[in-house]
Amino acid sequence: MVAVPVEEITQTPVAQRRGVLSVLLSNRKFVIGMVVFIALGATAIIGNLTVDPSERRTGAFPARQPPGSVAILGTTTLGQSVAIQWAQAVPNSMQVGLIAATLGTTLGALIGLVSGYFGGTIDAALRVLIDVFLSVPSLLFLILIAALLQGVSVLTMALIIGLFAWAWPARAVRSQALSLKERPFVRVARLSGMGGGEIVIRELLPHMLTWLGANFLNAFIAAILAESGLSILGLGPQQEMTLGMMIYWALSFGAIFQNLWWWWLTPVVTLIVLFLALYLVHLGLDEVGNPRLRSRG
Repeated sequence: MVAVPVEEITQTPVAQRRGVLSVLLSNRKFVIGMVVFIALGATAIIGNLTVDPSERRTGAFPARQPPGSVAILGTTTLGQSVAIQWAQAVPNSMQVGLIAATLGTTLGALIGLVSGYFGGTIDAALRVLIDVFLSVPSLLFLILIAALLQGVSVLTMALIIGLFAWAWPARAVRSQALSLKERPFVRVARLSGMGGGEIVIRELLPHMLTWLGANFLNAFIAAILAESGLSILGLGPQQEMTLGMMIYWALSFGAIFQNLWWWWLTPVVTLIVLFLALYLVHLGLDEVGNPRLRSRG
């Protein structure tokens, strides 16, 4: 039996030593960020489920009313409640971020692990593919695809963004896999009879979970930002409400010039709060995964 060095034991992930959940819940930044994020989503979902269908139609409220008079967040030029639009927009925007980040991070992790661990021809081919996607101006392609696919849905928008979000995590995971596969614990796994796929899943992947979680949050934020940018340009899901589409409709109907500040400011402030909450979660994950930051905290 081959003994594992003490140095290798100390390098095992936090998930294997203390439990990721207990460590994360002890991090103040992570907890605050998650509470704000969950509260934002839960408020929107509950509000959306409890709204009377008759209040969703155009002209259900007096037009151009400021917050508090007839609607908690005011009304639009067409007599629609901004709060009802917001309750529809937040879950849809979160859905875009969730789907795109999951797709991009999962594809990136799988491609990076396979490329870095197995090497050879597989690595050469996948590395070329990664470099091609990294060299492509993704924003221009997103604009082009969204323009060609007229009438995109929230799901389609999320899938389009996610398909352009895997290259960066793939390159980073590949670099880590190249380093980890030479570690003693991987050699021990090979000697114990583990196959390549089992080593990748059971030995390499757990060492990257914290980093993948941080990358997921970055991709989540980037996806919502991309959707908002495309929607403001008029290329978003026009039949569904998102935070970006709220800004688009507010600008299209001259909310700024008519001093209807509550119409465009509501989605803008929501995006800022959402980004700050996810940033705090990201900082918490960094502190958990980085021993220096953890000890400093």
